[in-house]
Amino acid sequence: MGDDLDRVRQCEADVQKALGNRATAARSQPYYLDVTHRDANKGFVLDYLSRELSIPHSEIATIGDQPNDVLMFKRSGLSIAMGNASEDVQRQANVVTDSYDHEGFAKAVERFVLHD
Repeated sequence: MGDDLDRVRQCEADVQKALGNRATAARSQPYYLDVTHRDANKGFVLDYLSRELSIPHSEIATIGDQPNDVLMFKRSGLSIAMGNASEDVQRQANVVTDSYDHEGFAKAVERFVLHD
């Protein structure tokens, strides 16, 4: 299975390089590669919601565990990677919470959003 995941990872890099800024290629699961219009990604959605709801990017927290979450991480004031995310995804977040198996989402909201 490791070789297959490496192939998908390499495919992601190759497709993104070939498409440049015309499209977005990102893994939504270790074995899925999503190729979408450049504005059909989570980063664009964050920009749209920020604008439409008049919420500054600095006031938005995001949480995710896959490479397709990184574009929203880069635009939010606080980015939280799940503990089960790859090391690469974790490195691109501001903080890391527990895995989904250990209530990581709830713990992240309590600790980083509600500050309990």
